[in-house]
Amino acid sequence: MISDIELVNVNIPRGKVRCAVFDFDGTLSLLREGWPQFMHAVMLNALLATPSRETPEELARLITDLIYETSGQQTIYQMIRLADEVTQRGGAPETPQAYKEIFVQRLLARVNERVAALRAGKSTPEEWCVPGTMRLLDLLRARGIVCYIASGTDEAFVRNEAALLGLAAYFADIHGAHADYKNHSKKVVIGNLVARHALRAGELATFGDGAPEIADTKAVGGIAIGVASNEETRNGIDPRKRATLLRAGADIIVPDYRAAIELVDYLFEG
Repeated sequence: MISDIELVNVNIPRGKVRCAVFDFDGTLSLLREGWPQFMHAVMLNALLATPSRETPEELARLITDLIYETSGQQTIYQMIRLADEVTQRGGAPETPQAYKEIFVQRLLARVNERVAALRAGKSTPEEWCVPGTMRLLDLLRARGIVCYIASGTDEAFVRNEAALLGLAAYFADIHGAHADYKNHSKKVVIGNLVARHALRAGELATFGDGAPEIADTKAVGGIAIGVASNEETRNGIDPRKRATLLRAGADIIVPDYRAAIELVDYLFEG
């Protein structure tokens, strides 16, 4: 343990990183803090209407587990899973896209309030970033690291929100979800970046609070930094995130980037 940095795998290759990939929500941005509660409500409403369902309490636990398990995936995959769960309980599901639209519209009502406050100067970008984000990005840029965003949120939203938070200029490109979701997964994005930059073991570092980017990074020999951010309190570790990230294979766990200097020094120490 270094400060708030949990070193899970002390055998990672260090001093080689050339590119970094960041998830967006919960990893950089807190504008969508609270999204699991909105998704939980959509899923619970759909499953309560099925003929062969469990009790509301059992469904609530199942949905919580499902959300943590699928966090980081493109939203459409989470809605595909919801449609499957409805079918398994004898229900007639909406299309995954219809479920996604219900979820997004409810969430956007909250996000748009935060965006409006930012634009009006009632809040600052730093208030809606994971603590230490700007410092970390400045340190990586100073070392010449090429950075990218790979998010499961629709790309138009990610681009707009990254610009609003003053983050867009740090990134060579920003990738998010598309209607053609199979060709825009984090796995595809990471694979393309590895090929484009001819990355070898230890030359990619990924920062994320969901399992997909962690597992996909480990699969290509990268270093996976799990960001177990407590989005509600802006302080400390979310234990369920931490457990999910460890299962996915995270090499390092951090709560945020308050220890950015120590983290970067560790990654680049040969």
